[in-house]
Amino acid sequence: MARIKPQALLQQSKKKKAPSRISAVTIAIYSLVVIVLGFFLFTSYKHWTSRSSNPSEELSSVEHTTSIGDSRKSEIPKYAVIKTSKGSITVELFKESSPEDVNEFIKSCKKGRFEGMPFSRVIKNFVIQGGDATRIGNAEDWTSRGKQYNQLDASLKHEAFMVGTSKKTQNDDGKGFDIVITTAPIPDLNEKINVFGRVVKGEDVVQEIEEVDTDQHYRPKTPIKITQVTLTHKP
Repeated sequence: MARIKPQALLQQSKKKKAPSRISAVTIAIYSLVVIVLGFFLFTSYKHWTSRSSNPSEELSSVEHTTSIGDSRKSEIPKYAVIKTSKGSITVELFKESSPEDVNEFIKSCKKGRFEGMPFSRVIKNFVIQGGDATRIGNAEDWTSRGKQYNQLDASLKHEAFMVGTSKKTQNDDGKGFDIVITTAPIPDLNEKINVFGRVVKGEDVVQEIEEVDTDQHYRPKTPIKITQVTLTHKP
C-alpha cells in the first residue's frame, strides 16, 4: 500500500475544514429578522419615552373617574360633633341605613337650628332629649314608656348611646327635628324614634347630662344647651 506524503494529508485537512458558502436566501432572511427586531425595539422605546414624559396623564384619568364615582359618598359627612354646655359628643351618622334622617339632620345643622337648643327632657336610665319642649311630645308619655321598658326582660334592639329623632316632630322645614340619645340598653323604639347614629366619643358627657337634677316633668333645673354642631368626615 502506497504511503501518503505529509503534504498531501495537510491539503486534504484544509479542504475538509473550509466553510461552506452561505446562500443569498439565508442572508436575506437574517437581514429581514434584524430589520424587524430593530423596528420593534425602536417603537417600544418611543412608546415608553412618551409615557415617562407625561406620567400624570393616566393617573389623572383614573383619579377623575374615581372622583366622579365617589363624589356623592364623600359629600355626606360621616360624623357630627355636638358641642354642649357640658362638653362635646361625637356622633357617627348612619348615612346608609338612615339616609333620609341623616339628610334632614345635616340640613338642620347647616341652617344652625341646633345652636342654642336646650335638652328639654332628661330621664335617667332611659334617654336625654334635646329640642323645643312644645314640640317633642308629652313628658308623661316618655316617662311611662321608660318605666315600662325598665321592667321588661327582652332581647334589646337598641343599645345605649344611640342617637335618633322623634317621628312625630319631623316636618318639611326641619324646625321640629329633635335629638334623642339613649342612656341605657332599651327594647325596640321604632314606634317612637328613628335612629340615625350612635355616640362614638363623649359617652361621659351624655352620662353627666343624665345625672343632672330635674323637676317633676324631667326638665333640667339648670339649663343645658347645644352650642354648636360641626359636620366632619373624621371623628
